[in-house]
Amino acid sequence: MAHSISAFQAAYISIEVLIALVSVPGNILVIWAVKMNQALRDATFCFIVSLAVADVAVGALVIPLAIIINIGPQTEFYTCLMVACPVLILTESSILALLAIAVDRYLRVKIPVRYKSVVTPRRAAVAIACCWIVSFLVGLTPMFGWNNLNKMQRTQELNSSHMDFIITCQFETVISMEYMVYFNFFVWVLPPLLLMLLIYLEVFNLIRKQLNKKVSSSSNDPQKYYGKELKIAKSLALVLFLFVLSWLPLHVLNCITLFCPSCQTPHILTYIAIFLTHGNSAMNPIVYAFRIKKFRTAFLQIWNQYFCCKTNKNATSTITAEAGN
Repeated sequence: MAHSISAFQAAYISIEVLIALVSVPGNILVIWAVKMNQALRDATFCFIVSLAVADVAVGALVIPLAIIINIGPQTEFYTCLMVACPVLILTESSILALLAIAVDRYLRVKIPVRYKSVVTPRRAAVAIACCWIVSFLVGLTPMFGWNNLNKMQRTQELNSSHMDFIITCQFETVISMEYMVYFNFFVWVLPPLLLMLLIYLEVFNLIRKQLNKKVSSSSNDPQKYYGKELKIAKSLALVLFLFVLSWLPLHVLNCITLFCPSCQTPHILTYIAIFLTHGNSAMNPIVYAFRIKKFRTAFLQIWNQYFCCKTNKNATSTITAEAGN
């Protein structure tokens, strides 16, 4: 029997598709900018690329899977679990990329002279690889057994094997709230966010101390260096702030669901929280464009080289051909 889609679901799907249409091209543009611009090849921007890859995957993979889950098809338990896990992997990848960016900014202001010898491209690549490996381990933990299969089988008193266990696929049906709160949030989300807060506070403190120092005649204009670092640090701290603002509401709702089972959370709040988490993937390219000059320059270069000027050249060629005729 075909599953009919309500007007509310149609509105939900439309908003999700809109977010994906903004997120995917925007983050591909970020990756493209780093690839073509030599000025964006240091470690910080490599971590930003890792973050952009996760955001592209949110728009191209997680949002379509979220739409499928919202429709609630009848699937085998572990098939539904596989549909639910990618968002966990990509969320953790984003958090670890943000943590790597924060540590990188700290090293840039703490040891500016030795920074390039400490943070080499090879070490940055290893750090990115480690972030993704940890993200897969954390995000796939439900596949290893920490899920709701046993609870559902006990509730429904089924004697059939789990391979034959057909359910209506919903996120909370297969993902354990104990896993989401105790393991995902309390271990792999909240501590890294608090650590990043402390790192950025220390970064701003170090920069302000340097900017307050008198510039000696023998110095190589350190105020210019730290002034630039302050501006970039503010932009990346804004990216972190938007991530926290986007993801904390959903985790708070998960805590309410676990610790207060009798509390009725309005569905509209859940949907708003979901939109915020997915919408965060579309925010970062906008922040880079308005706040980081190197990205803004690279975006304009891409636009002029591959879109704007190409259109103008085609139009000019057409006019010339018509004039010749």
